[in-house]
Amino acid sequence: MTSLYVLLAVLGGFIAYSVVMFIYQRRILTTLTEDEFRAGYRKAQLIDVREQKEYEGGHILGARNIPLSQLKMRMKEVRSDQPIYIYCQNTLRSGRAANMLKRKGYNQLYQLKGGFKQWGGKIRTKN
Repeated sequence: MTSLYVLLAVLGGFIAYSVVMFIYQRRILTTLTEDEFRAGYRKAQLIDVREQKEYEGGHILGARNIPLSQLKMRMKEVRSDQPIYIYCQNTLRSGRAANMLKRKGYNQLYQLKGGFKQWGGKIRTKN
């Protein structure tokens, strides 16, 4: 019976943490529709945080690939004086990237609603 209480406590803690992180991400990161994203990304830094193989399989025209797994090491490549438009496959990694960037002082953070899966605009693939 004690192990059941421990399991429920761990599960409750995990759920609470997930809810808090979701609320925090909504505060620091603006989610844009495709039209809003398209209207602003050319005047900003467009960063694809998916892994290189995913990026090479297709990415938004003009995007730079800085995978989430490398973002900490490559943070200096991201300018803090310009808006940052982030996307990944479905918004999970872009939320994590926004958390990392926010902790380092970046403020103008935007993500594509639905991620690359929902993108209907022009894409480029590596031949």
